[in-house]
Amino acid sequence: MSSRNDPRFSQPGHPPATITEFEGVRSLHLGTSWVQGAMRLARPDAIELEYVQMMMMWMLFVPQPRRIVQLGLGSAALTKFCYQKFPGARVTAAELNPNVIAVCRDYFGLPPNDARLDVREMDALDFVMDPGNHGTVDVLEVDLYDEEARGPVLDTPEFYQACCDCLSPDGVMTANVFGDFINYDKNLQAMEQAFDAVVWLPEVHDANIVVVAFKQSPQLDFALLYERAADIKRRYNLPAKNWVNGLKEWMRDHLA
Repeated sequence: MSSRNDPRFSQPGHPPATITEFEGVRSLHLGTSWVQGAMRLARPDAIELEYVQMMMMWMLFVPQPRRIVQLGLGSAALTKFCYQKFPGARVTAAELNPNVIAVCRDYFGLPPNDARLDVREMDALDFVMDPGNHGTVDVLEVDLYDEEARGPVLDTPEFYQACCDCLSPDGVMTANVFGDFINYDKNLQAMEQAFDAVVWLPEVHDANIVVVAFKQSPQLDFALLYERAADIKRRYNLPAKNWVNGLKEWMRDHLA
């Protein structure tokens, strides 16, 4: 199955959105072999990829967000999950490529915009630089890649400072840092300039590293975090205990 020749998903000026299916999993590509997102057809509302699940680790710290924002739509897994599982939250996604938005609507179950859901065709940098968004976001999820997937499209200190500016006082950002090895240190150093605390979890498949960044450094009570992790597993079927283990491992390795 392929959408390669579908004009709805190949508007000029942007990489085409193409899809493949293998063993019950539909994957999104931007005209290359790199997987930009995936959905298991038997469980379309679940988060299929491990690193995308890990992007939800903010749930350990922000149990009842009022506004959740994704920068980069991917296959809409995060957007759908947050929209469905957090009915008290407004969910916004900024995606520059109209082909991605169109294919997510048709092939990945992205609902239409409504009073709570706002998927915008726009540059993520414009979103975070807009003073009207500053201080309004409880959770920011950043997963920004082009078709070559060599590293985040936006990775400057100015970008991450603007991300931090968007967060409410107790807000949390999760970000996927992927690509060439040199990108890891560049992104982490830029984040550390902007945020009060920055932690990253052990690498998962395909060299994805998920970072969690706090506007204000939290007090980490691991007994409480394991309780929350058990609740997240029970209610949302996400492997949150692994996230807490990863945080503990990071602290042991970096704060010893």
